[in-house]
Amino acid sequence: MALSESRSGVPEDWFVDPVRLGVPGVRKEAGDGDLLSWQSDSLCAQTDPEAFFPEKGGSTRDAKKICSSCEVRTQCLQYALANDERFGIWGGLSERERRKLRKRAS
Repeated sequence: MALSESRSGVPEDWFVDPVRLGVPGVRKEAGDGDLLSWQSDSLCAQTDPEAFFPEKGGSTRDAKKICSSCEVRTQCLQYALANDERFGIWGGLSERERRKLRKRAS
Protein backbone atom coordinates (compact mmCIF):
# COMPACT_ATOMS: atom_id res chain seq x y z
CA MET A 1 0.00 0.00 0.00
CA ALA A 2 1.31 3.46 -0.91
CA LEU A 3 2.08 5.90 1.86
CA SER A 4 -0.64 8.27 0.69
CA GLU A 5 -3.38 5.65 1.11
CA SER A 6 -5.32 5.25 4.32
CA ARG A 7 -6.25 1.91 5.85
CA SER A 8 -9.45 1.82 3.78
CA GLY A 9 -7.42 1.75 0.58
CA VAL A 10 -8.63 5.20 -0.53
CA PRO A 11 -5.81 7.60 -1.40
CA GLU A 12 -5.68 10.68 0.82
CA ASP A 13 -5.61 12.92 -2.27
CA TRP A 14 -8.70 11.38 -3.89
CA PHE A 15 -10.79 14.56 -3.63
CA VAL A 16 -10.70 16.94 -6.58
CA ASP A 17 -12.43 20.28 -6.11
CA PRO A 18 -15.50 20.28 -8.43
CA VAL A 19 -15.22 24.05 -8.88
CA ARG A 20 -11.71 23.63 -10.24
CA LEU A 21 -12.98 20.93 -12.58
CA GLY A 22 -15.78 23.20 -13.78
CA VAL A 23 -18.58 20.85 -12.80
CA PRO A 24 -21.93 22.43 -13.72
CA GLY A 25 -24.07 23.42 -10.76
CA VAL A 26 -21.10 23.97 -8.47
CA ARG A 27 -20.31 27.62 -8.01
CA LYS A 28 -17.48 29.46 -6.31
CA GLU A 29 -18.40 31.72 -3.45
CA ALA A 30 -19.57 35.13 -4.62
CA GLY A 31 -16.87 36.91 -2.64
CA ASP A 32 -13.95 35.03 -4.18
CA GLY A 33 -13.30 37.73 -6.79
CA ASP A 34 -14.14 35.56 -9.79
CA LEU A 35 -16.61 37.58 -11.84
CA LEU A 36 -17.27 34.60 -14.10
CA SER A 37 -18.21 32.08 -11.41
CA TRP A 38 -21.81 32.17 -12.69
CA GLN A 39 -20.66 30.30 -15.81
CA SER A 40 -20.37 27.04 -13.90
CA ASP A 41 -24.17 27.09 -13.53
CA SER A 42 -24.97 28.09 -17.10
CA LEU A 43 -27.01 25.69 -19.21
CA CYS A 44 -25.15 26.67 -22.38
CA ALA A 45 -21.97 25.22 -20.92
CA GLN A 46 -23.72 21.85 -20.90
CA THR A 47 -24.99 22.00 -24.49
CA ASP A 48 -23.73 22.42 -28.03
CA PRO A 49 -21.99 25.83 -28.26
CA GLU A 50 -22.79 26.12 -31.96
CA ALA A 51 -26.43 26.82 -31.10
CA PHE A 52 -25.32 30.01 -29.34
CA PHE A 53 -23.22 31.24 -32.25
CA PRO A 54 -25.38 30.68 -35.33
CA GLU A 55 -24.19 31.70 -38.75
CA LYS A 56 -25.57 34.95 -40.13
CA GLY A 57 -29.26 34.43 -40.82
CA GLY A 58 -29.32 31.20 -38.79
CA SER A 59 -31.95 30.40 -36.19
CA THR A 60 -31.50 31.55 -32.61
CA ARG A 61 -34.61 29.71 -31.40
CA ASP A 62 -32.84 26.72 -29.79
CA ALA A 63 -30.35 28.88 -27.92
CA LYS A 64 -33.05 31.25 -26.66
CA LYS A 65 -35.13 28.30 -25.48
CA ILE A 66 -32.19 27.05 -23.41
CA CYS A 67 -31.55 30.55 -22.05
CA SER A 68 -35.19 30.95 -21.01
CA SER A 69 -34.80 28.28 -18.33
CA CYS A 70 -31.24 29.14 -17.26
CA GLU A 71 -30.85 30.35 -13.68
CA VAL A 72 -27.89 32.61 -14.51
CA ARG A 73 -29.45 34.32 -17.52
CA THR A 74 -29.33 37.76 -15.86
CA GLN A 75 -25.63 37.48 -14.97
CA CYS A 76 -24.90 36.29 -18.50
CA LEU A 77 -26.67 39.26 -20.08
CA GLN A 78 -24.99 41.68 -17.67
CA TYR A 79 -21.60 40.23 -18.60
CA ALA A 80 -22.33 40.52 -22.33
CA LEU A 81 -23.44 44.13 -22.01
CA ALA A 82 -20.53 45.12 -19.77
CA ASN A 83 -18.00 43.48 -22.10
CA ASP A 84 -19.61 44.55 -25.38
CA GLU A 85 -19.98 40.99 -26.63
CA ARG A 86 -20.74 41.35 -30.31
CA PHE A 87 -21.31 37.75 -31.29
CA GLY A 88 -23.62 35.01 -30.11
CA ILE A 89 -26.62 34.64 -27.85
CA TRP A 90 -25.97 35.93 -24.33
CA GLY A 91 -28.63 36.06 -21.64
CA GLY A 92 -31.24 35.08 -24.19
CA LEU A 93 -30.57 38.03 -26.51
CA SER A 94 -28.96 38.18 -29.93
CA GLU A 95 -26.36 40.76 -30.94
CA ARG A 96 -29.08 42.90 -32.54
CA GLU A 97 -31.30 42.70 -29.47
CA ARG A 98 -28.42 43.68 -27.18
CA ARG A 99 -27.62 46.64 -29.43
CA LYS A 100 -31.25 47.83 -29.21
CA LEU A 101 -31.19 47.40 -25.45
CA ARG A 102 -28.01 49.52 -25.19
CA LYS A 103 -29.56 52.27 -27.34
CA ARG A 104 -32.68 52.38 -25.19
CA ALA A 105 -30.54 52.62 -22.05
CA SER A 106 -28.55 55.56 -23.44
